[in-house]
Amino acid sequence: MITVGQIQQRLAEAIKQSGMKQHEIADRVGISRVQISCYLHGTKMPALDTLANLCKVLDVDTNYILCQDLEEKKDKA
Repeated sequence: MITVGQIQQRLAEAIKQSGMKQHEIADRVGISRVQISCYLHGTKMPALDTLANLCKVLDVDTNYILCQDLEEKKDKA
């Protein structure tokens, strides 16, 4: 089963690996820098539309962030 913690971890990793500053990501997505900080620290989860926009800005597949690859591996086992 996929947990919120796993999703939060992958989102935080994608933000860090993007090479962009928090304020830059926030400006592109249309949210506050504080929200980006919350996502990095795992204290909040983005709304679905915000998650979709973050994935687009970060150039990362939503299936990866949502840990779908973990489910596929489990289904094959």
